[in-house]
Amino acid sequence: MATVAVIGLGNIGGGVAANLVAAGHRVQVADLDTSRVTDLVQTGAVACDSATQAVEGAEATFTSLPGPAQITTVGNEILPAMATGSSWIELSTNDIATAQALHAQAQTLDIAYLDAPVSGGPEGAAAGTLSIFVGGQGDHVDAVRPLLGAIGTKVDHVGPTGAGIAAKIAQVTLCYTQTVTLIEAMLLGVKAGVEPHLMLDIIQNSAGGSYVADTYGPEILAGTYDASFPISHAAKDMRLATELAASVGADLPFMAEVAALYADTESAYGPTAAHLLAAQLRERANDLVLHEQLGTNQ
Repeated sequence: MATVAVIGLGNIGGGVAANLVAAGHRVQVADLDTSRVTDLVQTGAVACDSATQAVEGAEATFTSLPGPAQITTVGNEILPAMATGSSWIELSTNDIATAQALHAQAQTLDIAYLDAPVSGGPEGAAAGTLSIFVGGQGDHVDAVRPLLGAIGTKVDHVGPTGAGIAAKIAQVTLCYTQTVTLIEAMLLGVKAGVEPHLMLDIIQNSAGGSYVADTYGPEILAGTYDASFPISHAAKDMRLATELAASVGADLPFMAEVAALYADTESAYGPTAAHLLAAQLRERANDLVLHEQLGTNQ
């Protein structure tokens, strides 16, 4: 069994650490929120006071962080402390330029850097069923496959450094664009006289059915808007998508419109607000907030 560090114990990192512990590894954990560290210690993880302490003696380091700025900060902190020949598996949704810069920095220290963003959300992280999109050198990927298999059920090596990020950003835009089209379909049906719960049920059991309809539809009708994931993260993902589109010369006007809606939502409600408030912004523009229509105003 390996000694592994996990830095960043939020929605994804916490589940990753717990599953690595369950697989029998020594897992050294660090997070700015000490309560998250305490929770992981209860599962058998080893508490560390800092990211640099967490990577000491680790054969592999996992990071799960909010975005490029935090990844760069943590990277500059941990790389000098990481063991020669060890691996850094970066699970966050990053930008390609940052990943390539960190990869180059890691290479000079004989550290294998892999961009390995994930899909599956907190549920997948907790269950160990994440989908993992890995960019990096093939032999480096092969060396950590047993660790990746402890946290995910689908591991795709999609290409060189940055390819994992490209795959993650491309696929995650579909979730956000489907959220917008779901609320517009709901609003169209309800404004034309269909009862809201019936309209959602029809969508869920039609060609338009999806994870978004099944998971986010009830949150919208309840007026809870899924507080488990903040709008700042969603807006960041869509911003990265528009930047990637510009860099590769892709003309994606609908995606750009959705990105603008998420940016407007963050501005309107604040960065920690629930991500599905993007749907409420569209609801209010149509003078019909669905959960208020149902008498469940919260």
